[in-house]
Amino acid sequence: CHRENILKTAKALVEDTKLLVSGAASSQDKLAQAAQSSANTITQLAEVVKLGAASLGSDDPETQVVLINAIKDVAKALSDLIGATKGAASKPADDPSMYQLKGAAKVMVTNVTSLLKTVKAVEDEATRGTRALEATIEYIKQELTVFQSSEVPEKTSSPEESIRMTKGITMATAKAVAAGNSCRQEDVIATANLSRKAVSDMLTACKQASYHPDVSEEVRERALRFGTECTLGYLELLEHVLLV
Repeated sequence: CHRENILKTAKALVEDTKLLVSGAASSQDKLAQAAQSSANTITQLAEVVKLGAASLGSDDPETQVVLINAIKDVAKALSDLIGATKGAASKPADDPSMYQLKGAAKVMVTNVTSLLKTVKAVEDEATRGTRALEATIEYIKQELTVFQSSEVPEKTSSPEESIRMTKGITMATAKAVAAGNSCRQEDVIATANLSRKAVSDMLTACKQASYHPDVSEEVRERALRFGTECTLGYLELLEHVLLV
C-alpha cells in the first residue's frame, strides 16, 4: 500500500517537473501554479515516504534513514529546479540559464527514479545494501558537481574545521572496508549512510575553508583540487564495495 502511494505521488511529481520546465517559457501565472503544485506534491510524497519508513519498524533504523535520505534528495533537487526555473523565466532558448534549467530537471528526475528504486529494494532484504550504496554514490557525485561549480559559499570557515571534517572520511573508510569484508547487508547500509554524511560534510567544510579571507588564490585552488581528489578516491572505494 505504501509503495503504491509513493509510486503514484512520485509520478505526479515528475509531471509537475515537466510543467515547471515548460512554465519557464510561459506566463508568470503558469509558472507560479506549477511551483505551487510541485510544492504540494513533494509534501504529500514526504508524508507517504515517512509512513513507509515507519512501517519498517524501529528495529531497522538504518533502512529508515536510507528512505528519508532519498526523499530529502528529491526535495533538494526540487528546490534547485524551482530556483533554476525562476532564473530561466522569459529568457531566450539559447540563454545559459536554460541549460542550467535542463540540468536541474535531469537531476530531479534522476533523484525521483533513485527514490523509486530504493522503495522497491526496501521490500527485498537481499538488495537493500546494494541499493543504498548505489544511491549514496549518486548523491556524492551530485555533491561533487556542486563543489566544483563556481558558486561561492554563503559563509566561510576556518582551515581547522576542514581538517576536523576529514576525520569523518577516515572513520567512513574503515567502515567501508569492514563492510566489503563482511558483505552483510546491514553493514553495507550503515556504510552508505555514514559515507553520505562524511563526504558531504568534508566537501562543505573544504569549500568554506578555501574561501576564507586569509586564504590565497593558489591555496584555494589546491584545497579545491584535493577535495575533489579525496572524493573521487572515496567514490572508487565505494564502487569496489559495491562490486564485492
